[in-house]
Formats: sequence, C-alpha cells, structure tokens
Amino acid sequence: MKLALRSALFCLTLLVCTVNAVPAIAQEGPLENTPPKDLTPEEIITRFAAKEKEFKQARDQYTYRQTVTVTTPEDDGQYHEVFDVIFDDKGKRIENVVFAPQSSLSKIFMSQEDFEDIRHRLPFVLTTEELPEYDLLYVGQQQEDELHCYVFDIAPKAIQGKKRYFQGRVWVDDKDFQIVKTYGKTVPDIRKKKGNEENLFPKFTTWRQQIDGQYWFPVFTRADDELHFKTGDVHIREIVKYEDYKRFGSNVKILYEGKELPQGEKKPDQKKPEEKDPKPPQK
Repeated sequence: MKLALRSALFCLTLLVCTVNAVPAIAQEGPLENTPPKDLTPEEIITRFAAKEKEFKQARDQYTYRQTVTVTTPEDDGQYHEVFDVIFDDKGKRIENVVFAPQSSLSKIFMSQEDFEDIRHRLPFVLTTEELPEYDLLYVGQQQEDELHCYVFDIAPKAIQGKKRYFQGRVWVDDKDFQIVKTYGKTVPDIRKKKGNEENLFPKFTTWRQQIDGQYWFPVFTRADDELHFKTGDVHIREIVKYEDYKRFGSNVKILYEGKELPQGEKKPDQKKPEEKDPKPPQK
C-alpha cells in the first residue's frame, strides 16, 4: 500500500478493521506454560502441518465471498471491495468483483503487496512442505472459547530474495490438530533508500471456524495498528471477512484422517463455536 503525503510519495502496506459485527471470535483463557502430555511439540507440529496441507487442498475447492475494508480513522478515508471467489464454466478458479466503490483514502492507497496479502497471506497456512522455512517454538497451552489449543511462536529462518513470510503466533486445536487462530504480521517490511520508499505491514489476527464439519476455514481477519513512517505515524484499521463457503463440484475429494468423506458428511461430535462479539487478541 502506498502512502501519499502532499510533496512526496511513499510505499506502504496495511491491513485494517471496521466497526461491523463479525462471526465467532473466541473468548481467550490464560496462557499456561505447561508441556503437552501425550505428544512432543515436534509431533504436534508434524501433525498439524499435515492437516494444513489437506486443508489447503480442500479450500481450493470451495467458493466464498471476501469483503475487504481498509480505513484511516484520522481522515475517515476508506477502501472497500467485495469479491466472490468462484469457478468458471471450465472449472477454473476466478475472482468476480461485485462491489468496489472509488477509494477515499487520502494518506495511503493500496499496493500490489496489500492485494497479495489479502488473498494469500492473511489466511496463513503452514504445510509440511513449508515447515523447513520456519522456526517454531512451543510456548504453552491456551483455551479459545470451547477449544483447547497448543500455542506456537513462528518466525522465518531466513529471508530469501523477495519472498515474504509470516511471523507471529498460531493456536492449534488439540483434537483436530488444525490452526484455529493466527496473530502476527507479514515480513519483511520494505524500506528503500532510493526514493525514500517505505512498505510497512501491520499486525493482524485471523480467526478460523469449522466448515462442513471437517476443516477450520478463515472467517475473519482484523488489524488495528500504527505504522511508523519516517514522515510520521499512520493509524490504520482493516477487516477482511470470508463468508458463504460452498464446496464446488461433486468429484472433489475431501479427506479427514486420510479417509475420503462423502460430500456434505460431517465429522461426528464436532460443535460449532458460539458466535460472540469480537475482542482484541490477548498478548
């Protein structure tokens, strides 16, 4: 995202939150620095990375609506977009923009990195193939509403070229071994001496909710942060909502614990989290 300041132009990346009501944000208990009982942290990591790989493949077979709102509270600037992720008549995955009024952002405007984050990095997924790129540290256990979770801090081992990464914390459900919440930011921030360009990224939280009784899909992302530019701070807010997930086609295989589930069949004894008003993440 780019920052516009009267006499100069600077790059900026951001994510934001609106005041709209959102689905299912868990009440959070205290973080308990206790080791897991039946599994080592390494075994938990192996399990949830394998489930993340399955989830990533499954989500690619779903249609959904994504709503993005970015605001700068000081000047009431706003960027808003609604688009559907669907399949065309040839089965190709495409985006269909259904609402995109002209942006009223005056201090900042969206960069290519912002759009890439919104589509690919805010719903953070860590698969088995991506594990070697990250250091993971087990930090304890925590209750998220009705879910008991293992908590891990994550950071990239190294920054390779222009590739970007996630750095922060993830909560992994101890029953399904799936990520149900992430908190952190995309890295690295980008600062170029030539042209005084700055591309800064805010902290965000993404919550997931179980869809079709099988996998935990991202349903809501929120950021509310100050980005510290050389020319001054900019307060940004963002909300990204993911709604109306629908499985596409009858020939798609959705796996649970290595076995195919028929379309529409739910995993037994799984409760949907109670819907609550959003609350900021506890750190």
